[in-house]
Amino acid sequence: MLKVNEHYLKLQASYLFSDIAKRVAAFQAKNPEREVIKLGIGDVTNPLPAACIQAFHTAVDEMATTSGFRGYGPEQGYDFLRSAIAVNDFQARGAEVHADEIFVSDGAKCDTGNIQELFAADARIAIPDPVYPVYLDTNVMAGRTGSFKDGRFEGIVYLESTQANNYVPDLPTEPVDLIYLCFPNNPTGSTITKEQLKVWVDFARDSKALILFDAAYEAFIRDPKLPHSIYEIEGAREVAIEFRSYSKSAGFTGTRCAYTVVPKECMAYDAGGNKQPLHPLWNRRHCTKFNGVSYPVQRAAEAVYSPEGKAQCTALIDGYLGNAKIIGKAMAELGYSYVGGDNAPYIWIQGNRDSWEFFDMLLDKAGVVCTPGAGFGKCGQGYIRLSAFNSEANVVKAMELIRQALA
Repeated sequence: MLKVNEHYLKLQASYLFSDIAKRVAAFQAKNPEREVIKLGIGDVTNPLPAACIQAFHTAVDEMATTSGFRGYGPEQGYDFLRSAIAVNDFQARGAEVHADEIFVSDGAKCDTGNIQELFAADARIAIPDPVYPVYLDTNVMAGRTGSFKDGRFEGIVYLESTQANNYVPDLPTEPVDLIYLCFPNNPTGSTITKEQLKVWVDFARDSKALILFDAAYEAFIRDPKLPHSIYEIEGAREVAIEFRSYSKSAGFTGTRCAYTVVPKECMAYDAGGNKQPLHPLWNRRHCTKFNGVSYPVQRAAEAVYSPEGKAQCTALIDGYLGNAKIIGKAMAELGYSYVGGDNAPYIWIQGNRDSWEFFDMLLDKAGVVCTPGAGFGKCGQGYIRLSAFNSEANVVKAMELIRQALA
């Protein structure tokens, strides 16, 4: 008799964004004449930068020739892209990252979910609340939690991110092995200073823990004092793995390209307490379970670092940040407090009511889709997240519809 992995049965009925999609579909089926403006899921709406499109076309044309055709590429990514990443994303900011420490993949979501396979089943996990659901759900699937009770899983150390601590969690008060951090944060849009991040790096070094640092939204940082990478912090190479993505910075949500950095000094421990480098372990996992990102996509990603690509990506991000300002201003005028939107594409709004109730009200009365904060964790109850990923015209219209609905 074949048995299922019963840890999957602990999961909530469905993934947050699947729930949202079902509710929106039901609303549209019932109200086919109503326009719906989506400011919920963090999917971009603008086309790929022209430099990326040109590089994409050129690479596809290469694939049509005998001399230019490429079959299986290196699982870790082509050298041309890995070198461009190392130079532009890290070395240019004084962060020590080398090309052969970079693993190109098809998404930061995949990598942040898959990385936990490297670690022992009894690893003690610290996860922020509210949080991107993938961090938590993949550890539930792996069997690192108990049952779901009172809005939380037993066995997880929750790092509460609230208005009281400016949505930057405090250090855990009990031993942990694996720590998830995301800045600029999804869902709150909050940021972390170099001084605050150093506290976490020092804690990880002292406690022999590892930080999984999700920097998928670093391109939205406009404050020059804020760190774009954890490797800007001394000692981080020993205790941190970083995840990046082109999805939001260059519009690659439908094209799929991202990367993970695993420094060669980064260590975990075996049962005997001996240090084990994580770089070869991730390389082994990557080569076994992943066949690489396509050559045309990697050429398109490389074009992000051309002078034209940099200018075009900056313009895209500036447009989304402009939308975020429109949203923040409108919600503040309506009397709602919020965080985010200045160095991140998300606005985390204190709704003063049940999150799903607020979601249903905005959808029904305004035809605007948000994301209920409760879907990100217990500390998200009473909040909603609005995304800046839409056209300026739609954002302006959505804010007017919300004003009318909340009047």
